[in-house]
Amino acid sequence: MPPLALAGVSIALWASLAYLSTLVPRVPAFELVGVTLLVGSLPGLVRVRAFTRDPRVLALGVYGLFGYHFCLFMALRLAPTVEANLVNYLWPVLIVAMSPPLRWFHVAGALTAFAGAALIATGGDVTHLTWQPGLLLALAAAIIWSSYSVLTRRLRGLSSAVVSQFCLVSGALALATHALIEPHVALSGREITVLVALGIGPMGAAFYAWDAALKRGDPRRIGALAYLTPLLSTACLVLVGGKRFTATAAIAMALIIAGAVLGSQRRANASS
Repeated sequence: MPPLALAGVSIALWASLAYLSTLVPRVPAFELVGVTLLVGSLPGLVRVRAFTRDPRVLALGVYGLFGYHFCLFMALRLAPTVEANLVNYLWPVLIVAMSPPLRWFHVAGALTAFAGAALIATGGDVTHLTWQPGLLLALAAAIIWSSYSVLTRRLRGLSSAVVSQFCLVSGALALATHALIEPHVALSGREITVLVALGIGPMGAAFYAWDAALKRGDPRRIGALAYLTPLLSTACLVLVGGKRFTATAAIAMALIIAGAVLGSQRRANASS
């Protein structure tokens, strides 16, 4: 499958991530991350021999998968869902900003996108900057996923089966943390179904497709395509999840997408 098609699969699956996570509000964050990542690890277990033995590579995988999803799911619970989701999707902009050489249009694009995030934090009133914990966690999630994506491009010699190892170790760590610090919650059949769906799709297949896309394709074109993610994810929350979509959120989304497109399009032109 062509790299852009692989990236498209990931983006389509990630569009459902925020919505599906809102369907299981009773499930503690570490349990949610742990169960879904363990489900996501299953396809790669048949290729255990391809797993890495390098602790630095494994640490990077845990940082990316465990760190990102814990911050994201906590953000979706502590802040308004649509707003937290939009701040999280600053990560395509950050991927461009972290990929040298950095030129003025990359900076302009990043500043435009961050203006959208600031609009969410202020609610449209610049005198009331309220980076509540949920929004800060969403920003942390964006930083973690963008840095993880940039760093994993250096692992082109490793099999995508390593992603399964990342999921397996991160999931086990999350469940161990859940057992230590979170209350036990008996899951209903519906909650188990949602967790399995998360693990198969946005917390499973999407990772393998994204890893393969970054290793095989042009990150500039993949990054440009990824700017559809906040639009599709927010549309899913509003149209399917019934979440409220304010005028402020609409303007913020437009700024985030415009900033991302500015950085990617000019970057592509400059390198052509």
